[in-house]
Amino acid sequence: MSLRITLVLAALLCSPLVRADIFKCVDEAGHVTYTNSKTSSKGCSVLARDQAVSSVSGGGRPAVPAPSSGGAAGGSGGFPRVDVGTQKARDSDRRRILEEELHSEQGALDAANRQLAEQDGARRGSGDRQPPLRDKVQLHERNIEALKREISNLR
Repeated sequence: MSLRITLVLAALLCSPLVRADIFKCVDEAGHVTYTNSKTSSKGCSVLARDQAVSSVSGGGRPAVPAPSSGGAAGGSGGFPRVDVGTQKARDSDRRRILEEELHSEQGALDAANRQLAEQDGARRGSGDRQPPLRDKVQLHERNIEALKREISNLR
């Protein structure tokens, strides 16, 4: 064990120190970029060695592509736009998936209600239901409500 530690320490001591210059570049639009290689643009300057540098782009606003009339480029907030046909196909797929989930959740609710009824029939004398089964029924009911709400929010 100590031989391994000695070898690791020796390897660390023998390795050369690495130093790289960090450049702050500002383009014509005012966007700040930090890089380790000076580009040909005029707005690059070497940062001081003691200045902390983050790998995140400068505090300015994120670059947003200019909207084009093609309909497939930048939309509001910098998100790409999708043509109407593609969006309708996505919406119909989403509706179909949600309706399938709703159908399976309703089946699961029916099964849980049957199990609960069987438990109640078997435990006529005690009068209290099994909490796990009741919780299971309530969970399925909440899931069904959420799925119906989600389907009603679709266009």
